[in-house]
Amino acid sequence: MSKLLTNLSRRRHLQASAKLLGFVLLLGEMEIAWGAKILGVRIWPAEDYTRITLESDKALPITQQLLSDPNRLVVDIQGMELNPTLKDLVAKVKPNDPYVSQVRVGQFQPGTVRLVFDLKEPIKPQLFTLEPVSEYQYRMVLDLYPSTPPDPLMELVKSSARKESALGKANEEIDLIAQFATKKELPKGPVAQAIPEAKESPAPAKYRRLITIAIDPGHGGEDPGAIGSMGSKEKNIVLSIAKRLRDKIEGESYMRSFLTRDGDYFVPLHVRVQKARRVEADLFVSIHADAFIEKRARGASVFALSQMGASSTTARWMANKENASDLIGGINIKTQDKQVANLLLDMSTTAQIKDSLQVGNSILKQIGGFAPLHKPQVEQASFAVLKAPDIPSILIETAFISNPQEEARLNDDGYQDRIAEAILKGIKDYFSKNPPVARRTNS
Repeated sequence: MSKLLTNLSRRRHLQASAKLLGFVLLLGEMEIAWGAKILGVRIWPAEDYTRITLESDKALPITQQLLSDPNRLVVDIQGMELNPTLKDLVAKVKPNDPYVSQVRVGQFQPGTVRLVFDLKEPIKPQLFTLEPVSEYQYRMVLDLYPSTPPDPLMELVKSSARKESALGKANEEIDLIAQFATKKELPKGPVAQAIPEAKESPAPAKYRRLITIAIDPGHGGEDPGAIGSMGSKEKNIVLSIAKRLRDKIEGESYMRSFLTRDGDYFVPLHVRVQKARRVEADLFVSIHADAFIEKRARGASVFALSQMGASSTTARWMANKENASDLIGGINIKTQDKQVANLLLDMSTTAQIKDSLQVGNSILKQIGGFAPLHKPQVEQASFAVLKAPDIPSILIETAFISNPQEEARLNDDGYQDRIAEAILKGIKDYFSKNPPVARRTNS
């Protein structure tokens, strides 16, 4: 009997010890999970999509669910307690956000924080985590895409319909001039009056359709690009220059412009190329502000694609730096179309590169008329953003933001305007010698 009691006591002791050990291990797991610290919360609204970023010092276990009537997105962050940084997310939602009307943050249950995003319309969310890179720690990224994405070509056609119509009328008048050029007697009425007027302003006559220029402001959103000693961010400067160029192009009767981004948000490199192709661009111009480890480096540069390797060590270094934009900006690798990714590896053509070098030299000549150049010729390297096979594509480094004097110049409205004007003059010079061909009927 005593032996039985002893065994029973020992068994109870072992069970108690096991429970205690399990509780200690559970506390350890909870401590590890709760040890994650939220470093920042950011929201990047745009027509393309809205991005929500939660940055922490450890990877966060997160789940999501979509609800309807009304449309909501519920996100649960496990292993965390509600803190002031997470609460800041509420105030970061702006009225102009196309997809999020408000955010509610609360402690759903012990160890789980719940975020509820009230949505303005149905969306397709993408949730993924980014490993530490550059200045960032772990980032949980939530991209909210519209259920029906906008068609950039249709939007461009709508916005330029009036200009397209005007060019069509100008072409009709030019055709009339040619038709009656060999005749002594001109037609009567409004047509007769239109012919002399067309003769006085024949510039658009050589263009049978509008020329579409895709303007690509580098970086954006999570990717600031290079940062100068005064704190200037490349993404802001190049967007300002791009908008100036857009306005100048819109002032031309035979051109229209398309921005790959028109605000402070990130666009993956291959998406920039896709956008240019979707609007059937005749030229792709990517705008950047250079940076180098030596502050003495100065001058503007123009780059084209290379099939044979970089034209210099600097060009190779620049291409590697710019191609890293996807890692810093935050690209969802799991959802990438493998076919698109493989296509971008070898989709360049000899004709595209030849045309790119021509327009690049034309623009470089214009910039060199008032600003120092880093190299007197167009350089070449394997820039991912220049790999559209059927669109002449160039990348312009407008000056070195890492050079204090040039950083100040890049922030000057006058310099930005002169750069934009030089790019426009180079573009006009190129197309005056290389008018665009007619569109394919099946495009």
